[in-house]
Amino acid sequence: MASDVWPTIHSERKALAADLDGVSAKAWDTPSLCDGWTVRDVVAHMTAATKLNAPKFFGQLIGSGFSFEKVQAKGIAANRGTSPEDTLANFKAQLDSTGRPPGPVETMFGESIIHAEDIRRPLGIQHTYPTEALVQVADFMKKSNLIIGTKKRIAGLSLEATDVDWRHGDGPTVSGPMLDLLMAMTGRKAVLGDLTGDGVATLASRS
Repeated sequence: MASDVWPTIHSERKALAADLDGVSAKAWDTPSLCDGWTVRDVVAHMTAATKLNAPKFFGQLIGSGFSFEKVQAKGIAANRGTSPEDTLANFKAQLDSTGRPPGPVETMFGESIIHAEDIRRPLGIQHTYPTEALVQVADFMKKSNLIIGTKKRIAGLSLEATDVDWRHGDGPTVSGPMLDLLMAMTGRKAVLGDLTGDGVATLASRS
């Protein structure tokens, strides 16, 4: 996985923006699947990430006392605007951006899917993500402890997709659709009820 993921990232951003065009102002305050963040916060966070590069990121990190959480909070505040319309307009202005924080491009690929679902699921918006993209992101996340600790969360468990040929790990089983597995792997508690197997309780305890 390398630069060829950008067309999919851009396509998924555009699909999300289109879905959000019809969302009411009140709905933007809906809690997302990211603990403590509203739908509007997640969109602002996605926008902020597209405006970063290594020098900007490290400058912000130093200016925030080396607190990654503070960097995120400042990015959200800077890109929310004064209304949901502003938030969406700011996001739309960055749909084709290739800006990103330092680190693997896979992190941005993951965000384009995981954060989109963080937003869509609480709003009841259905979207079909490219199967290959879900698998690629899961294959990256399963080996990574960056920020959200996926590798540690799924250690000792056997994850099995029910809608695509994908399996990872050994141990008590966690089964479900690829998208739900990906969301659970990355700590989204809200999807655990859609999974089955004797490993679900263990996964829940780590989320």
